[in-house]
Amino acid sequence: MKKVLLLTTGGTIASTAGTDGLSPEIMPPALQNAIGELRRHYDIDCRSILNLDSSNIQAEEWQLIARNVYDALPDYDGVVITHGTDTMAYTASMLTFMLQNLKKPVVLTGSQLPISSPLSDAQGNLAVAFAAVNQGVPGVSIAFDHKIISGCRAVKVRAMGFDAFESVNSPDRGEVLANGLHLYRKKLPDNDQPCRLKDQICNDVFLLKLIPGTNPKIFDMLLQMDYRGIVLEAFGAGGLHFIRRDLTEKLRRMVDNGVAVVVCSQCLYDTSDFSIYEVGRKILEAGVIPAGDMTTEAVVTKLMWTLGQTSDMQKIRTAFATNYAGEITLSTL
Repeated sequence: MKKVLLLTTGGTIASTAGTDGLSPEIMPPALQNAIGELRRHYDIDCRSILNLDSSNIQAEEWQLIARNVYDALPDYDGVVITHGTDTMAYTASMLTFMLQNLKKPVVLTGSQLPISSPLSDAQGNLAVAFAAVNQGVPGVSIAFDHKIISGCRAVKVRAMGFDAFESVNSPDRGEVLANGLHLYRKKLPDNDQPCRLKDQICNDVFLLKLIPGTNPKIFDMLLQMDYRGIVLEAFGAGGLHFIRRDLTEKLRRMVDNGVAVVVCSQCLYDTSDFSIYEVGRKILEAGVIPAGDMTTEAVVTKLMWTLGQTSDMQKIRTAFATNYAGEITLSTL
């Protein structure tokens, strides 16, 4: 029987209705009952470390979660984390980078309806999360809607549907069918180094999605606000406008002032390739860092994490050209 630590952080799965809408409780009775059923198959310890709607989970909470997971790893076969769905993909990505060389399973899950609802998806999601630990799926994953998704490839794509998450530009790690759990991607990039906690991060990162006619002065404001990193969602395969409102010179100024600018595509699927069009090549000439086929969530958290480790621009570029846990396909760079 596998020994599993369950860390609860709040979220819809633990929420109840109040006068101001749904809000999380610490270990509501329905969640305790569900864990009681799972104890027939697993040796489970529970710790409530947070009680937040995931919209309120930020850098400080990521560090708290990562430290709790890291401290528990020697004593458990794996860790399951219940979490709100809205920022779960960000948390999963950040834990991927904070817990370097992670070999044991760390699985995040939650639900679209509170576990107390008779229509809730919570019990099924919990069951899949514990099954992923039981099968020894290494690294950080999300278990949701009968699927196991790599934590650094997950994106929340639906606000209401039970199939809320998809694995972007990477196959699912596994799924539950009528004949059991099937694993498709159990292995992570080869690394024989021990797991290390590297939880220093920089919160001074801004995400900007371009629209036609974006005012270049926005970059002057970001520079004045002392941001150390910018993630820019460009158009299509990778482009921005330089006629009338020239963004490239502003980006060059940001880079020259020591700001790390990472550029990805607004498109959910496929990779950015700035070498195809003139508008893309101008971005590269400005000195930005291409993000390949990474999700926006992974780009943002990787930049925050990398800036927490170093301010050396070459080391930041090297980090974005490194595949730590399957977050990027290097051939797309």
